[in-house]
Amino acid sequence: MRTALRASWAASALLSLTLLAGCAAPPRTPTPPGVQSWSGRLALSVEGQSSQSFSAGFELKGAPETGELTLTNPLGGTVALLSWAPGTATLRSNGKERQFPSVEALAQEATGQELPLAALFDWLAGKPTPVPGWEVDVSQVAEGRLRARRTAPPPPADLRVVFER
Repeated sequence: MRTALRASWAASALLSLTLLAGCAAPPRTPTPPGVQSWSGRLALSVEGQSSQSFSAGFELKGAPETGELTLTNPLGGTVALLSWAPGTATLRSNGKERQFPSVEALAQEATGQELPLAALFDWLAGKPTPVPGWEVDVSQVAEGRLRARRTAPPPPADLRVVFER
């Protein structure tokens, strides 16, 4: 009886470890030296008749000209992978790949809102690069916090980012 109990306990422990390993986030790929990289959480809320919000974990690498943004769910699973280079922008999500004419159109499709993805690199670096219709607060970038508010075009939107380099 004792042997059967031990075998049952061992099988349960092995199953539990297997399930936990399946939930683990894949290791982050190392960023080459000299390439900008940030990771953390972002939240975008939009005011209006039908308020909507979007939040995800993120990893942003590269530059405004060539880069990659990975969006993840709370368990660390990849929700979408956005990548861009001169003349091309790609969204990989739900096992599908779609092409877009610009990084702005790509960000719009991925988040449901217009986002100044190119300026986001400067903002995360603490540079308040102006973008028409957006007000950015980089005063807490040293603490890993960024806030930007879109006032035009309507509806207003609020972007909050908590990050580390």
